[in-house]
Amino acid sequence: MKNKLIFVVGAGVGYVLGARAGRKSYDQIAAKASALWNDEKVQKTVSDVESFVKDKAPVVQQKISDSTKGAVGKVTGKSSSSTDTSSYSASSSVSDDNL
Repeated sequence: MKNKLIFVVGAGVGYVLGARAGRKSYDQIAAKASALWNDEKVQKTVSDVESFVKDKAPVVQQKISDSTKGAVGKVTGKSSSSTDTSSYSASSSVSDDNL
């Protein structure tokens, strides 16, 4: 909650200062931001991060999948090593007989 409040206050201050600064200052800030974004070092870092994420995404996906299967196993009381998902179909939902 504190972080949200800080963000909102910062956005409000930025808006007020930006409105007071006028179009000329906005154009200067936008030009500097564009120059920074298009800087060779920044783009190399962006490329490096993209490559890192692409390399690590399958590992993260597998860990999330394993964790999810484990959580489902704990909730349903089934072994997390079971890969059979047929027990999770709609036919195993709660019926009026069980109520």
